[in-house]
Amino acid sequence: MSRTRIIVSASLLLAAFSVTAVSAGIAGKELLGKKIYDDLNLSINNNQACVSCHTGSVGWTGPDSLTNAHGAVMEGSIAGSFGDRKPPSSAYATQSPLFNVQMQGGALFVGGNFWDGRATGWKLGNPAADQAQGPFLNPKEQALPEAASVVSKVCSSDYSDLFKAVWGTTVCDSANIDKAYDLIGLSVAAYEGSSEVNQFSSKFDAHQRGRGGLNRQELLGKALFMGQGKCNLCHVASGRAPLFTDYTFDNLGIPKNPENPATVADPTFVDPGLGGFLRNLAANSDWRTLPFVTSVKNLTSDQLLQFAAVNDGKHKVPTLRNVDKRPDPAFVKAFGHNGYFKSLERIVHFYNTRDVLPVCAPAGQLFSDEYAEANNCWPSPENPNNINTQELGNLNLTAAEEAAIVAFMKTLTDGY
Repeated sequence: MSRTRIIVSASLLLAAFSVTAVSAGIAGKELLGKKIYDDLNLSINNNQACVSCHTGSVGWTGPDSLTNAHGAVMEGSIAGSFGDRKPPSSAYATQSPLFNVQMQGGALFVGGNFWDGRATGWKLGNPAADQAQGPFLNPKEQALPEAASVVSKVCSSDYSDLFKAVWGTTVCDSANIDKAYDLIGLSVAAYEGSSEVNQFSSKFDAHQRGRGGLNRQELLGKALFMGQGKCNLCHVASGRAPLFTDYTFDNLGIPKNPENPATVADPTFVDPGLGGFLRNLAANSDWRTLPFVTSVKNLTSDQLLQFAAVNDGKHKVPTLRNVDKRPDPAFVKAFGHNGYFKSLERIVHFYNTRDVLPVCAPAGQLFSDEYAEANNCWPSPENPNNINTQELGNLNLTAAEEAAIVAFMKTLTDGY
């Protein structure tokens, strides 16, 4: 089908900006959420918190430069346990709509959190809140055995009084475990939606408000971002305070990361992305009765399986806000759902030349990006199905124009 992009209305963006403008501090539910977010004790070995994988100084994603330089997947609370993907940014995640489908000559899936959209928001009415509950019980992440364990740790913490003050004195009663666990997720989402996380304080934002100018290279990059580079088609940049995503899903044809733990364990591993999540929905109907479920519930299991096939390998379009935020220039950040790329320069070059440069030989063998750069080729895609060929691959950008787009994206770092 012809892909239809979702353009967030200017009024919605202005509302988002007014809610999340920088303030002097946080309190109440937001402060509670921060304490939960930072609590290492909310893991099986008391050594991992939300902040362990989503840290502000690096744009709310993976804070370990050495890990990013290789497999890019953060280790869980249990030594040797790893997931399949690099941590997405938790900043601006609260702006994502509920996971939904738009039937426009086909099925266009939009929203949710996690790379595959599986934090739908159908349970708590907020994808960020649904997402916050996942790592606590994921055996590859914080690895606690059940919701009651999370609630018990929060209710015995040094911020338990704040938990009760925010949500009521009976929140820690044994009869309220399920409710308390939901309130923990909503608290984390409140922090992730706070002015401390969603600052809208970049050089780009200052430029938008007429309080600072972009230099010549950055202005060229902005024009290319909106035009020839086609970046704006997915990373929507319209409105006063854009979020630089349309919340849809794409397969960009990114190669396998040969050091991703999932690939090391099984060289045949292929990440199904959104397609895998849709198959899970087809196999289980319990979600259809969740309180905030969207029109996806109108799709039959057979339809979900059909749409899974045409969404294999697709991952959520991430926000580009803070895409280059790092504590120092030497710090390595990883890009793409599997962290294959280690610099903005390389992923922009991939967007520009994916379909121009030769395939690294032999096709299908695993090659690092360092090898691809040295040999002026691109490895085969991790998942060859449903690759977006309309909006990237042969953009005819010069090296100077690629550099300008990178320069523009660096203006999206908060704290200017």
